[in-house]
Amino acid sequence: MAQHLDLEEQEQLAEIKHFWKQYGDLITWVLIAVFGAVAAWNGYQYWQGKQASQAAVMYEEVERAVQSGDAARVDRSLSDMKERFSSTVYASQAGLLAARSYYDKGNVDAARAALTWVADKASDEGYQAIAKLRLAGILLETQAYDEALRLVSGPFLKDFSALAADRRGDILLAQGKKAEARAEYEKAYKALDERAEYRRLVEVKLNALGLDPKPAVDSESKP
Repeated sequence: MAQHLDLEEQEQLAEIKHFWKQYGDLITWVLIAVFGAVAAWNGYQYWQGKQASQAAVMYEEVERAVQSGDAARVDRSLSDMKERFSSTVYASQAGLLAARSYYDKGNVDAARAALTWVADKASDEGYQAIAKLRLAGILLETQAYDEALRLVSGPFLKDFSALAADRRGDILLAQGKKAEARAEYEKAYKALDERAEYRRLVEVKLNALGLDPKPAVDSESKP
């Protein structure tokens, strides 16, 4: 009986050796790939967390620089942020914050540059949209109408589409194109929530162009 079991075990062992000889390398490489992927993912998650933590600290430096009113310090801290943490949302926030600081101090060129960077490089589409809308406003003030209109004529996230239409209306009105401006204001009015305060502002613009949007909207809402 013992001999029978020994022979059976030897046959099983031979089968295992044959199987491992045929598929052992493949199994080994698959396991290496799986464990490597897990390790890489964990490492990436750790790196992401570390990046976010460091970026938050640097954003606070940009914030302090803005509060101090030191333009050179704002330049340095924003430059460091863009160089080291450009892919983080903190970099986008820092760009918008610095742009506001530059604009308030009359440095329009620096404000345009900061907003352009956020519009082009931000990893979040929401921040891109905000930067485009603010940049279009500056271009409108400097009468760069065509450039401003191009900036807000592309696709926008749904949450920003009404604001983009309103901005297009402002630009077109400044160009003397009242009919086109009114059409854009109407788009903005219809897209905005009825409870939004901004909707009242768009309504005032439409009223100034001789249109009361309320009756039109009410008639469209009826079955």
